[in-house]
Amino acid sequence: MRRGFDLARTRSAPHCCDMRQMPRLPPALVRILCAGLLAAMLPAGHARGCDLALVLAVDVSGSVDPQEYRLQMDGLAAALSDPLISEALVQAEAQLALVQWSGKSRQALSLPWTGITDFAALAAFAQRVGAAERHWRNYSTSIGEVLRFVLPLFDQVPACRRRVIDLSGDGPSNEGAAPEAVKSALATAGVTVNAIAIEASEDGLAAYFFDHVIHGPGAFVVSARSFADYPDQIHKKLLREVVKQTATHMSEPEAKSPVVDSD
Repeated sequence: MRRGFDLARTRSAPHCCDMRQMPRLPPALVRILCAGLLAAMLPAGHARGCDLALVLAVDVSGSVDPQEYRLQMDGLAAALSDPLISEALVQAEAQLALVQWSGKSRQALSLPWTGITDFAALAAFAQRVGAAERHWRNYSTSIGEVLRFVLPLFDQVPACRRRVIDLSGDGPSNEGAAPEAVKSALATAGVTVNAIAIEASEDGLAAYFFDHVIHGPGAFVVSARSFADYPDQIHKKLLREVVKQTATHMSEPEAKSPVVDSD
């Protein structure tokens, strides 16, 4: 199934501030190091203001059991608390929102836009992500419909320079509008769609997401082999999405990227 190569070794965001790789350094020192690294990565003359509007779109379709839902939410909350990711979000003055989605007409804004102007705001948002109650349990998978649902949300944060949908899913779209039907509107709105394919029971899902779902300059797919693999892979995904792409969004656009394996 793997149709790409492991970009983690060649093009992924830096991992030097990953707490798992620096277990002996105190968190305060890690944060200082991260701040210096991120400042060096940002373009010269970088102006303050919202660099990133990011919608976290979480799959809650019928194939996601309660334990798997909890793995998603806890993994996402933990990734948002990573020192390098949190530093990048604060420096970008990011706007974050959380959406849960399932079948047609089953999309909900669980957490509205939250301005990440300091670490306290991000910590509070991450805590609310971890505590978010599930909206639905036994419905289908409609990727095109959730993309349509999310698009107007960006009108509420017009000042943000980059617009990204971070979509997780464990199966192909099987109801409602096809993902391809929304791509023209995504292009007009300047929205990038990245995805994490949870291949627990759907072999080839990452390739499906690559061909039919992701969209925009530098768009990419991260593959998780199971829900248990999700926390590590959403961490990898946000490192690339938030740190690398926020620091380089003013350079030449990248082509759509291959699938990133979970190894």
